[in-house]
Amino acid sequence: MIDFTKDFRIGFFIAIIALTTIVLGAVTDKVLRYFLYRKQSNKEYDATGFKFLKHLIITVIYILGFAFALIQIPEFKIIGHSFLAGAGMISLVAGLASQQALSNIVSGIFLVIFKPFRINDKITINNFVGTVEDINLRQVVLKDAENNRIIIPNSVISNQIIVNTNMHDTKCCKIIEIGIGYESDIDKALEIMKDEIAKHPLFIDTRTAENKKQKTPLVVTRVVALADSSVTLKAWAWAKNSTDGFVMYCDLLQSIKKRFDESDINIPYPQQVVTLKNNDIKTSKAN
Repeated sequence: MIDFTKDFRIGFFIAIIALTTIVLGAVTDKVLRYFLYRKQSNKEYDATGFKFLKHLIITVIYILGFAFALIQIPEFKIIGHSFLAGAGMISLVAGLASQQALSNIVSGIFLVIFKPFRINDKITINNFVGTVEDINLRQVVLKDAENNRIIIPNSVISNQIIVNTNMHDTKCCKIIEIGIGYESDIDKALEIMKDEIAKHPLFIDTRTAENKKQKTPLVVTRVVALADSSVTLKAWAWAKNSTDGFVMYCDLLQSIKKRFDESDINIPYPQQVVTLKNNDIKTSKAN
């Protein structure tokens, strides 16, 4: 009867600790989310470290709850104290967790410290393009243009080349390259490209005061190649971010093509010209 009462008390305390841990974790998550959303109203606020800290705090709460539950069991009291001791916790986790899991946690900490990207940055990793939505102890979550979620382990990201569209400067330069026929008016084609880019509502002027003083053109266009069947023209168009840049690029391809058609400027398509010599024609007739 005494053993049953003792076991009941142990089970009761473990249940209370488990319930307290779950409630405390949920409340902490909601409170931190509330402060995070308030901070995000300020566009200059960086939520990267805050989100990672939120995941870390909640993880620590569950680890402590698990440790206190172990302490209630006499056979596991030493292990529970090891969790609370700090150094013992590290050695225990290192023994129980996989190397990959520890690598993800350490890599996540380095990502938050050195910040190769931040929350809401648009990045490219391993040909995956998306906006950083979350960074936690195990993985980075990207949201792509189709609203899919791309989940990449932290340890994988640490070993990859990252293209960050938003790091330090969000402006985006879209290069518009078009080939026109050799018989077309090059000067007119360049002027059309300049005019269509300059009047697009998403185009921005990136010239400095010094550039304007030196009368640097608003839009730069160049003849960059004399190809086999076309003269290649290139123009540089700037937008405030990559999203506007993509929309502007698509619009300009359409508007420039229409203006070229109206001005009889030809955009050649692949074709071959076959030349027959007189001897070949005579031989063909003789057969």
